[in-house]
Amino acid sequence: MTKVTLSRLQTATTRHRATQAAALAERLPLIVLEARRISALLTAGLHGRGRAGEGESFWQYRPFSTGESASRIDWRRSARHEAQFFVREREWEAAHTVYLWVDRSASMQFVSDLAPISKVDRALVIGLALADLLVRSGESVGLIGLAKPTASRRVIDLFAQALLSNPAEDDEAIPALPLTPRSEAVLIGDFIAEEGDIARGLAGLASFGARGHLVRIADPAEVLFPFSGQTELRGVETSERLDIGDASAFRGGYLETMAAHGVALERLCAQKGWTVDTHGTERPSSEVLLALINRIAAR
Repeated sequence: MTKVTLSRLQTATTRHRATQAAALAERLPLIVLEARRISALLTAGLHGRGRAGEGESFWQYRPFSTGESASRIDWRRSARHEAQFFVREREWEAAHTVYLWVDRSASMQFVSDLAPISKVDRALVIGLALADLLVRSGESVGLIGLAKPTASRRVIDLFAQALLSNPAEDDEAIPALPLTPRSEAVLIGDFIAEEGDIARGLAGLASFGARGHLVRIADPAEVLFPFSGQTELRGVETSERLDIGDASAFRGGYLETMAAHGVALERLCAQKGWTVDTHGTERPSSEVLLALINRIAAR
């Protein structure tokens, strides 16, 4: 019988908090180093905010909309057209707040032989690098439940210290924190949870109209299910074991369930006007970070 342990690390429920802190402290320098490297790699590609809002730089002309104040009309531009008024928009330069959340529950400890890094460590690299990129772009960034919003260029160090002070989470639930309409949320995790629980979490964050993005972290073994023969699965959040019999016969139903869960996540996000990206831990972090930066800049 093939036995598959869903983590190389001990589960959060059986490890002492001090041991968790020591383990994170040992890994965090490399996580921070990788976050800085990825941020530096992508920084050169950032050229301005590229969206309209409060600022001084000219962005674009657009047609005047009924209900707007007439003071917004650019009369010089409008004089060139007989039947159309135009508004002069300025580039978005006023910082707003982006709130990050990284799932550090037991299921995120999973790492298979097909991946170079655990899901939680990859999530932390993405979160810290994104925070640095956003600060460099003029945003204020907070770490939900751990650190208040900051625009400091020391954001990676500040967030790393906050993580060390709170090394683990036993709860994978999305935190309840109603965000203002000018806020934006980026949630990074595996989102292996009941659809209803995820829906309630998103509803709480978006209750006042905040925008948001989900980054779904997946180990390639979770995507491919590359097991064969008589197989036993061991949980990471409980001590339960599941004898699934022939893994090849089990694979089809498993893949269908995972695909349906992905569709459900996309539907939940679409209902809130949010986006969702799936990132495999075998892929470079830069891919999903670039997608996130482009999504945020496009708002």
